[in-house]
Amino acid sequence: MNAAPSAATAGQNAASARPLPVIAVTMGDGAGIGPEVIVPALLHPDTLRDCRPVVVGDAERLRQAAGILGVSCEIVAVEHPAQAEFTPGRVNVIDLGLLPADLPWGELSAVAGDAAYHYVRVAAELALRGEVDGICTAPLNKEALHAAGHLYPGHTELLAHLTGVEEVSMMLSTPRVKVIHVTTHIGLIDAVNRIEPGLVERTVRRGHEAMVRAGTAEPVIGVCGINPHAGENGLFGYGEEETKIVPALEAVRADGIDARGPLPADTAFYLASRGDYDLIVAMYHDQGHGPVKVLGIEAGVNLTVGLPVIRTSVDHGTAFDIAGTGRAEAGSMVEALRQAAEMSTAPAAQDI
Repeated sequence: MNAAPSAATAGQNAASARPLPVIAVTMGDGAGIGPEVIVPALLHPDTLRDCRPVVVGDAERLRQAAGILGVSCEIVAVEHPAQAEFTPGRVNVIDLGLLPADLPWGELSAVAGDAAYHYVRVAAELALRGEVDGICTAPLNKEALHAAGHLYPGHTELLAHLTGVEEVSMMLSTPRVKVIHVTTHIGLIDAVNRIEPGLVERTVRRGHEAMVRAGTAEPVIGVCGINPHAGENGLFGYGEEETKIVPALEAVRADGIDARGPLPADTAFYLASRGDYDLIVAMYHDQGHGPVKVLGIEAGVNLTVGLPVIRTSVDHGTAFDIAGTGRAEAGSMVEALRQAAEMSTAPAAQDI
């Protein structure tokens, strides 16, 4: 490991002298690998240079994870983020104390599912009170969540409900391309039916705001069409580009947003990968996910934009098959924390 930042510099950006963003890190399903990736990620030297992380979870479970990993660190329970101290070797945790000490690793548990829900609930409350600038989530298990009576498809819908937001967007971010989706987890026919100018416009605006937050003051946004070759002037499809997308682009351009399209998706991602676009707007799930998995899934992070704060997540699940073995890799959590910090600043969330 590289040398860790000093206590004097931890929590402050040397370049701007502005305090680093406070990121709430939800522990996810305690029976999964969340605790095992959180501990090394928060001890990683890059993390204190990027943000001020505070775990929302169970302190004892984190101590168990540190023991499994053979890591020496101080895991300190705090009542709220303002009480946390950010020094090398210290992990701050808002300790909800919801898990039994003998909770098995790698087994489905309604108790762990319920606890995972409450970690997210508390993080959302902190966000609404302005006590944190971003949320970074370790994976939860949907079956465990449902077994506990919390019937949400996943983090995105749960956070939207808890923060009172009706509509959010999924953004995938890699070093080579960033993609925001107009529709996600619905069938292709349903996606085409759901796409309409208002939804496209709101998605473009959310993507533009997220990019500005991340420090790209004037992002260039490429907007994909729906049909092959973006319809090729009506040759393919039934004029969806003209009726569903063009009005949205006219509306955002009138406000100075540089949104270009509708573009053929097969060339849009190539152009984005060489730097022509800062962000691509995909119309449906596979249109965006497929290229991202080719262009950089190993460093990819899932973001939810449209919430009161940016939310990022690791690109893996609870991995019950290796939970409690010390074999989990923390790289995705380190990257998710970095991007949570990046997207939560510049100049500050409240200034956007």
